[in-house]
Amino acid sequence: MQREILEKIKAARNHKRPVVLITNLDSGAQGLCYVDGEMFGEWLSDEHRVMVDKVMREDKCQTFSTSAGNLFLQVFNPPLRMIIVGAVHIAQALVHLAEICGYEVTLVDPRSAFGNDARFSGVHLVNEWPDKALKANPPDCRTAIVTLAHDPKLDDPALEVALGSDAFYIGSLGSRKTQAAREKRLIEKGFTKETLARIQGPIGLDIGGRSPAEIAISIMAEVTQTLRKA
Repeated sequence: MQREILEKIKAARNHKRPVVLITNLDSGAQGLCYVDGEMFGEWLSDEHRVMVDKVMREDKCQTFSTSAGNLFLQVFNPPLRMIIVGAVHIAQALVHLAEICGYEVTLVDPRSAFGNDARFSGVHLVNEWPDKALKANPPDCRTAIVTLAHDPKLDDPALEVALGSDAFYIGSLGSRKTQAAREKRLIEKGFTKETLARIQGPIGLDIGGRSPAEIAISIMAEVTQTLRKA
């Protein structure tokens, strides 16, 4: 591997920027393709982006046969992260589901009576206001943001930061009526309907879940669907 390519991969990882190393197994030529479409390597073209999108979504290395030869695509994705706002009962189940699925989980709730070690043992807890917590740990394109507080004082500030980020998933707990009221508040703050369409609300796939654990399963399913099929 060329030193320049290695340095670019290291820089991408430091900045949590997904990148794919493309190696022509026949010629030995190598190049890089980033999540935003930027490419490094004169022999790369737009046709490679389709393959890059596939391996990034599936998060695994793959080989493709092309007219230019056999290509090996190696993925360098940042870790998956989930930021959960609201230390409620649903969060207790969702934290563990997300960890099983390989996410680094951060639970944010300024209310220490809810977000404490007794209720969330071993979980990375942040007892800060959500907007401050998200700005201190900016979401990237491998981050899912889930607001469960069902309280505008907590959910709305988190959503405002989330909508200005590259988070691949944004979901907020609440009924359709709650979602409509939420959209009205955010529109009054200058957000457009197109931007607000990023928020999944009511949150989760419609599997008929009722208990906190079932709702957590529906949320995790929707996050996975968005990550793998978006």
